[in-house]
Amino acid sequence: MGILTDDAVVIKEAVQAGDHTLITVNCPDKTGLGCDLCRIILLFGLSIAKGDVSTDGKWCYVVFWVVGKPTTTTRWDLLRERLLEVCPRCTPAVSEIFYFRPEFQQPKPPKVFLLKFWCTIDRKGLLHDVTKVLCELELTVKRVKVFTAPDGRVMDLLFVTDTRELLHTKKRQDETKSRLNMMLGDNMISFEIELAGHGVTYNPQGSAFLPPEITDNMFCLELTGTHRDGVLTSDRVSVTFDNNLSPSHTLVHIVCQDHKGLIYDIMRTLKDYNIQIAYGRFSAKPKKKYEVDLFIMQIDGTKIVDPEKQQVLCARLRMELVRPLRVEVMSRGPDTELLVANPVDLSGKGRPLVFYDITLAITSLSIRIFSVEIARHKIDDREWEVYRVILDEGDIVSVPRSMIKKCVIKNLMGW
Repeated sequence: MGILTDDAVVIKEAVQAGDHTLITVNCPDKTGLGCDLCRIILLFGLSIAKGDVSTDGKWCYVVFWVVGKPTTTTRWDLLRERLLEVCPRCTPAVSEIFYFRPEFQQPKPPKVFLLKFWCTIDRKGLLHDVTKVLCELELTVKRVKVFTAPDGRVMDLLFVTDTRELLHTKKRQDETKSRLNMMLGDNMISFEIELAGHGVTYNPQGSAFLPPEITDNMFCLELTGTHRDGVLTSDRVSVTFDNNLSPSHTLVHIVCQDHKGLIYDIMRTLKDYNIQIAYGRFSAKPKKKYEVDLFIMQIDGTKIVDPEKQQVLCARLRMELVRPLRVEVMSRGPDTELLVANPVDLSGKGRPLVFYDITLAITSLSIRIFSVEIARHKIDDREWEVYRVILDEGDIVSVPRSMIKKCVIKNLMGW
């Protein structure tokens, strides 16, 4: 397989604080490339202020203007490396012209490792601090088990994958232990890293059963058009189709309220439907509005002229922009349980940093986390990554459930 040129991904950093950083991607095209690029940008804590996308079906040129939080220090060299990894490779022909060679084979699933450690006390914000360190190390949390002993000690079992694929080496394990030990200090009693068993590696669904009352409330597909607990409302999302402006493409025009990962949510939806983007332009507008224009076509190269197909795609786009993630707070016996459902795309990946945002929200409310379970569930022919968080009973007495839900949603949506 061929290699990409040095200028396949170019990052021009902002000169002054508050300015946009320019990311340019110039590489072979593939269906879903925009989704993969946007997911990585979101993973690095960056927001897309505006963008430009164009392709002839074989080669694409993408420009993103991105901005991060003032407190965020972006590792630009690492970001460029991760963006290059999702760009399709090319195969040189005799004429030295590079042609795109489709990559039909899915990559092998990464190895899953178990991080197990005991701490002397279960302080507020402990799990969030651990999650933050793991994010900085590029370790992705797949499943979590947190157990709090009667004496206050806590045992964390975290099943993770390594983006660098080096966690099997002693050097990488020592780096992980050192970073966690630096953060936990004298609170750490013991720490172990081992390769997870086949049951975890090949059965990410886990054993947890979701009762009907949960699935009915969280995964209903109806839009009410009303404002509930800080959630986007359907009447604030406009999706229209136009087949008159181009002889070969359908124009999709979207106007909605801005939120974190908005372009990723759109690109993820189009990827799931095998929709190709020929040209696109999008940008943030005043009053937290976002406007998107995309010239698209179906996988067979035709416009979307069937009214039924337009209606299905329109409904799905509106739903993904109204409720990109599902959040509920409810009773689980005597306990209070927070549930967050993260949709998984066809490549098996969900929105990044969801667990980080959940733990950040819970920490900001001064609530301890008693236990966590993350598992994959198939609901209505769609896969979801479901986070089930049991909150400490003593900390939630003075915090209404509506406030917990609203705070979690605001963190996930970046409001």
